[in-house]
Amino acid sequence: MNHYIVTISLLCCSNVFMTFAWYGHLRNLSHKTWIIAAFVSWGIALFEYLLQVPANRIGHQVMSVGQLKILQEVITLSIFVPFSLMYMKEKLSLDYLWAGLCLLGAVFFLFRSKIFGMG
Repeated sequence: MNHYIVTISLLCCSNVFMTFAWYGHLRNLSHKTWIIAAFVSWGIALFEYLLQVPANRIGHQVMSVGQLKILQEVITLSIFVPFSLMYMKEKLSLDYLWAGLCLLGAVFFLFRSKIFGMG
């Protein structure tokens, strides 16, 4: 299977776990002490790492570390925005759009050599 597709798929799944590990406790465990929330988050984060590590190893066969990082940031924002709106009930703002546009610029600059066959 294509290294790009496998990497993107694994990073998407990884980011779902990461987002819940980082922010899910704000909704579900706000009545518990921070140490309880930390241990629950660590438990969730284990699954994130079990997907993220192979994703980065597979992706690094066809992408640079910088490209992997920007890809991960785009995926993170793509997962975080729906999570923030639907799960955390946050309000949508134009700041998400501006952040997304900035990331698209970063994607362009880090992937332009692959897209346009440059250097």
